[in-house]
Amino acid sequence: MKKETATTLRAFLIELVAYGFLVVAYFLCVLHFLAGWLYQLEVQHRTTYAAVAILLIIGQAVVLEGLTTLLLRLFGGRSE
Repeated sequence: MKKETATTLRAFLIELVAYGFLVVAYFLCVLHFLAGWLYQLEVQHRTTYAAVAILLIIGQAVVLEGLTTLLLRLFGGRSE
């Protein structure tokens, strides 16, 4: 039982670090490529800005979760 707990904890920590790195990379890419456009959208069209922001959040969750799962499978980790 202890070995299974250690393996699960190790997989969780690896996934946590990988996901954290990917979230920071995603944030920096959005900031670099979309900051000006998002700012103008926020100033001129608040409702559209809100919808775009929600879509970016949902897209981040779906894409980064899939990418994290794929990376863990490629490197032999367990993914739940």
